[in-house]
Amino acid sequence: MNNGIIILDFGSQYNQLIGRRIREMEVYSEILPFNTNLEEIKSKNPVGIILSGGPSSVNSEEANLVEKQLFELGIPVLGICYGMQLTAYLLGGKVKKGVKGEYGKATLEIIKQNKLFEGVPEKSVVWMSHFDEVEILPQNFEISAKSGVIAGIFNEEKNIYCVQFHPEVSHTEFGAKML
Repeated sequence: MNNGIIILDFGSQYNQLIGRRIREMEVYSEILPFNTNLEEIKSKNPVGIILSGGPSSVNSEEANLVEKQLFELGIPVLGICYGMQLTAYLLGGKVKKGVKGEYGKATLEIIKQNKLFEGVPEKSVVWMSHFDEVEILPQNFEISAKSGVIAGIFNEEKNIYCVQFHPEVSHTEFGAKML
């Protein structure tokens, strides 16, 4: 595969759309099951990994998980929706059931600029679809955006960026720029 993007499938209704958006940027993308082993992922020599959304809760006994070592491969990671919750959970943060879910359009407020938000205005419209939310960040992560809840976290040193919303859908104003 060399120099493409791996999208790990956690059951999101938007997996194919994520792949299409990446290919529209003339970058090869491949969707693999969430439980693909790390050796197979490494053998494809990706330049990035996207953890998709999904209907599961990381706090469920049947949660779809990846090996924690995925975050130690030195490959940039983008967590989307469930992917953000999963990243926080696996790296020592805490995810809780939300008081009320966010579904549909929301206002994103960038509070700490980073590579993911280059060229994105301080406030914009994004598309949410979640009930659980990150309550406590993993060590060495910072909050990059809010929407009433934590909507973006990152660890620049490890090249891990996560968002609670869906940048791949057309309702997210600057989603293509983020991808």
